[in-house]
Amino acid sequence: MKFCTWKSKTGSEVREVGDSVDEVFKDPTVKKDEESIEDLEKVSNVDVSPAANINRQIKELNRRGDEFKREHGFLSCLKNLEFEINFKNKKHMVLMLGAFAAFAGILSGIDQSIISGASIEMNKMLHLSSHEASLVSSLMPLGAVAGSILLTPFSELLGHKRSLVISCGFYTMGAIICAAALNVRTVYAGRFFIGVGVGLEGGGIGVYIAECVPSTVRGRLVSLYQFNTALGELFGYIVGVIFFEVHGGWRFMVGSSLIFSTLLFIGLLFLPESPRWLMHKGRVGESWNVWKRLRDVGSESEQLEFLELIQAANDDKDLHTHKSRFKAYFDLICIPRNRRALIFASIMIGLGQLTGINAIMYYMSTLMGKIGFSEKKSVAMSMVGGAALLLGTIPAIFWMDKFGRRTWSMTIIIFSIGLVLVGVGYLISIDTNLVAAEGVYLTGQILYNMAFGSYAALTWVLPSESFSLGTRSAGMTVSSVLLYIFTFTVTYNFDRMQAAMTYTGLTLGFYGGIAVIIGIPYQLFFMPETKNRTLEEIDDIFNRPTREIISENLMWLKRGRLSY
Repeated sequence: MKFCTWKSKTGSEVREVGDSVDEVFKDPTVKKDEESIEDLEKVSNVDVSPAANINRQIKELNRRGDEFKREHGFLSCLKNLEFEINFKNKKHMVLMLGAFAAFAGILSGIDQSIISGASIEMNKMLHLSSHEASLVSSLMPLGAVAGSILLTPFSELLGHKRSLVISCGFYTMGAIICAAALNVRTVYAGRFFIGVGVGLEGGGIGVYIAECVPSTVRGRLVSLYQFNTALGELFGYIVGVIFFEVHGGWRFMVGSSLIFSTLLFIGLLFLPESPRWLMHKGRVGESWNVWKRLRDVGSESEQLEFLELIQAANDDKDLHTHKSRFKAYFDLICIPRNRRALIFASIMIGLGQLTGINAIMYYMSTLMGKIGFSEKKSVAMSMVGGAALLLGTIPAIFWMDKFGRRTWSMTIIIFSIGLVLVGVGYLISIDTNLVAAEGVYLTGQILYNMAFGSYAALTWVLPSESFSLGTRSAGMTVSSVLLYIFTFTVTYNFDRMQAAMTYTGLTLGFYGGIAVIIGIPYQLFFMPETKNRTLEEIDDIFNRPTREIISENLMWLKRGRLSY
């Protein structure tokens, strides 16, 4: 078990936890300011007097939490844009936080798919060239790159939750600009602003949920974000069908996200800031108060997890004591533990984006038209792909935490088969075998989207839980930037790539090749298992050399098991 020692501000004395907590706080060399982490007990591996020492620490945390409430209660809620809610059953608070935060995925999903239906009339009304139409589709992921870059400074200075509130503002502004656009340049601006909101939200939601909820439901609730993204994509196709025959209906389509950004903003007002972010900032009493709202602190395991959180915050503070802020940004590359997490997150994100999902979702109506559907039917049939993607995310929510991340990653095999069928569908002549072409193509689309819906949940789950406390914001910024750069590249170059490779070559050779040749071997041999581990325990996994992770994976594979 882990226990604590006290360290004075001068560093001249280190006391074992056998000393009374109250006595230590009388030490004039220990700073008592709320903003300091170092005046709390530091977690070490000294194995002494368990229950008594833990009780002393919890008693002191309760004192500091009560003190914070007396001095900052109302002002803190106002500053954090929060109407505080407390549930007797802490599971209800966790579920509410996960559900409201993951609701942001609906916004992201709508703005990804709505352009598929809106582009048909928009292109005609604004007389867009092929290049301009490609920019309209791809400027959202390009804006998301900018939003992702803003994620670290916003999260560090303002917090994870307030960054999400700001993303609502970008969504709202972008939706209004797009709906009122009179020329293509205005549409460019609106789509870019929407993208900034997507980038802030996409990288921030996973971290926010992962830092707040217990490890046993972390994968499930972060996966709920992917479910809502798929639900939003389906809503986008439905809105496209509703307004397809309305004159100027594309304006209603692109402006529809305004409704959902307003709902998200209202929901965020009832959620707390991440307790880990608060601890990272040294706001100990406030962090403990949030922890008590999210966890049953009568449980020793929940108490110990918070003490480990204190240790992680102290370790990070010690690590950066003698470093400038500029040098600290290189920790992602210079420190082996962080470098392993960065490579792992980057590869998993690459596998999620470079296997074609965004190109297929953005151009769904166009692709449906290529195999014989009319314009109206193409928009309507796009709902098939959206519904399949939505259905595929449901198993991830219920079973990813049960079966493990490694086992779940093998859904890549199923969606690779779907890609094969999509590619074959393009080879069948629609002039002589229209029914066969549509049947094979739609079967492949449904299989691909359902399997990808399950697989895509890993895109946000794995990065959000892999980085250390001090590099989590920077790590998610890099991951999010990579994700949207890949999305922009695949979307913007879709027409050029299919012209050079043909639809079949693009689907089978490029998307399918990346999945089979890179994805499957990497996930079998290099991917660690993180299910049911706390974020602090995951630190230990990435502190190990890569060769040890490979050896462990091989050992379990020889025993016939993927997850362990």
